[in-house]
Order: sequence, then structure tokens, then C-alpha cells
Amino acid sequence: MRAVSVEEAVAMIPTGASIMVGGFMGVGTPERLLDEVVRQKKSGLTIISNDAATPGKGVGKLFDAALVSRLTATHIGLNPKAQQQMLTNQIGVDLIPQGTFAERIRAGGCGLGGVLTPTGVGTLVAEGKRQIEVDGRPYLLETALRAQFALVHAFLADYLGNLSYALTSRNFNPVMAMAADTVIVTAEHIVPVGVIAPDHVMTPAPLVDYLVTNANG
Repeated sequence: MRAVSVEEAVAMIPTGASIMVGGFMGVGTPERLLDEVVRQKKSGLTIISNDAATPGKGVGKLFDAALVSRLTATHIGLNPKAQQQMLTNQIGVDLIPQGTFAERIRAGGCGLGGVLTPTGVGTLVAEGKRQIEVDGRPYLLETALRAQFALVHAFLADYLGNLSYALTSRNFNPVMAMAADTVIVTAEHIVPVGVIAPDHVMTPAPLVDYLVTNANG
């Protein structure tokens, strides 16, 4: 793990990159990183996030700046700008049932090819997907999700990069930290090693590539 400024962190992300972004409607989202993505005008992005948040908040900022080319998410219903961009074909959108979304990311982080789920069998969700029967019951094969980058937000990070999350802000952050080639983290507090008890570490340091330094040191 290496400590970097937010400017350095985002400078590593190329135009057209695939990025997982932690958070649930802006809760547990790395806002500083997203602000810098907008400032540096990283465009053509493929975003994998639970939702499109709302205008001006979380990943919603990326739609405000028209930086997204494709979105994989579970819903976009609270962001009219994302909806408009989808309806005018400015962005492609893959909508996935939320449980399937989480499991596909987990599969990507665990080195699995995908997961079998009954969710979506016999619906539009099944179109173009392999169907496999197990013990007489049909399942869809949902392939694993991975990205080039994961932008993660934690409550605590220690000097090695071990992470702990606060309450519901945990959401998709830990699983996304396992499913990307490069993991960039912001944290509310950066603390000495040992402050986070071993059994409170939710994302271990070997998964973290870069930790963004805080303004207060």
C-alpha cells in the first residue's frame, strides 16, 4: 500500500476505465475521489455501482459531468439525469437484481467464473444467458464482475491499509475491494497500526493499493 494525494490517485485512472464505486445512495461513497474524477474530466467511464445516487451526490456527480459511457447498477430511479442519458442513448445501462449484483462482484473477487441463481428465470433478465438445471430446478449462470479500479471509502484506515467501516456505510465497499485490479481508498480517519483490532478489520491491507492522505495528516 502506498499513500498518495487525491490528485495522484485519480491521475492513475485512464479515460475509458472500468471503475467500481462503493456506496449506497451516496452513503459510504468516496466523495473526494469522485470530485477529483470530475475535476480531471475522466470520461468514457464504465461505472459499476449499486445505483446512480442523485444529482450532485455520490456517483451522481459523474452523470452531472457526462463522464459515464456505461453503468452497471441495481437501479437508477432517483437520478433523473442518469435516466435522461439512458433514454437518449448517451449511456448504456445494465440493470441487475441487487442480490445478483453483489454475488457477481463477490465471485469476481474470489476468482470464480460466476454464480448460479434462480432470480430472473423466465423473465427478460434471462435473455442471452445460459440456463443450467440443478436437481431439477433451473438457474441462470451470472458471470463474475470485475473492474480495473475500485474506489472505496472506509471509516478507519491504518498506516498499513487495513480498513474498518461504520454501520451501513460498509455496504458494497468490502466486496468491491476484492474485485478490482487497483484499489484506491479514502478514509474518515487514518490511524496507527493496532488501533483497529484484528477482528474489526473488514478489508485487510493486502487488498489496498493506494490510500489517499487526509488534509489533516
